[in-house]
Amino acid sequence: MNILDKYLIKRFLTTYVFAVLVIVLIIMVIDFVEKNDDFIQKQAPMRAILLQYYANLAPYWANYISPLMIFISTVFFTAQMAAHTEIVAILSGGVSFRRLMFPYFIGASIIAIFSFAMVGWILPKANTERLAFENLYVNDKFYFSTRDFHIAVAPNTYAYMSSYNNEAKTGYDFTMEKIVDNKLIEKLSAKRIQWNDSTKKWKIQEYKIRTLGNMKDKMVYGTAPKDTTINLSPNDFENEHQIQESYTIPELREKIDLIKSRGSEGIETYEIELYQRFATPFAVIILALMGLIVSARKARGGVGFQIAVGFVLAFVYILFFIMSKGIAESGNMPPIMAVWLPNIVFGAIGTVMYFTVPR
Repeated sequence: MNILDKYLIKRFLTTYVFAVLVIVLIIMVIDFVEKNDDFIQKQAPMRAILLQYYANLAPYWANYISPLMIFISTVFFTAQMAAHTEIVAILSGGVSFRRLMFPYFIGASIIAIFSFAMVGWILPKANTERLAFENLYVNDKFYFSTRDFHIAVAPNTYAYMSSYNNEAKTGYDFTMEKIVDNKLIEKLSAKRIQWNDSTKKWKIQEYKIRTLGNMKDKMVYGTAPKDTTINLSPNDFENEHQIQESYTIPELREKIDLIKSRGSEGIETYEIELYQRFATPFAVIILALMGLIVSARKARGGVGFQIAVGFVLAFVYILFFIMSKGIAESGNMPPIMAVWLPNIVFGAIGTVMYFTVPR
């Protein structure tokens, strides 16, 4: 690594950090203006606002906008270098354009590795505190209000409750049915089911178990409370708004495996979150190199046009990602395809531009 590489990496990182800081500060000011009434109404302590909420919100947004800020900051400072004929001087000095891409790749890789570590293990802990603050001081108190609740707790096994009280951790009119080949094999019915924190099991009361046979059914009645293990927990009835963001990568994998073991729906949100954490670092590198290709040419009209092109491409990337994510959440596209499709498309566009755009 020579002096030129160090110079470009320094310019790359400092421009990126400055751009992220400016945008994050703007976002936080807007967020404070929007939520200040809630803070006052619910008497949120200033210490909690600053340390529990905004101290955790800032890194969340910094990581979230990283790919776009990489692209825009790369276009900005490279276009400035091209306008000052620095790029021309570098290429005239015998440095190939491919070699010029090396410090950009190194700078983007540093940010990508840091971003992966943040989003995989550090930010989920910060998001847990941030979401807890929002649920306490911003959002309305959560009550599980779904009636006639159905959920798959295992393959071919389905649970039902007419209602559930998430404060008492108690469900009412509980049934659990085992169905094989569209035939009911066994059915457990209970007037009430309550979570026992000490045993980490459900306690069923006034229950009966019916086992269907070919010749005769078998019935078992119970009046005394009985502990039973069900692939279900009170967490399944808590507020799940953005909860996937509070899981580390191993925890996301465990959640996905749990949903698969139940054979239930709603797995797409967690799979998208998991795949996105692996795709984002690659997006950072792809967009950084693409930003270099877009802005390395000296424009007669100055850097304004190149920066405008950068913003347009950034907008297209956001639109592309939102559309593919929405399609995946509706179940019409595999989540892994939805997450990686913007990277694949923009990677292909960048490759074509590398061989066609004059420099």
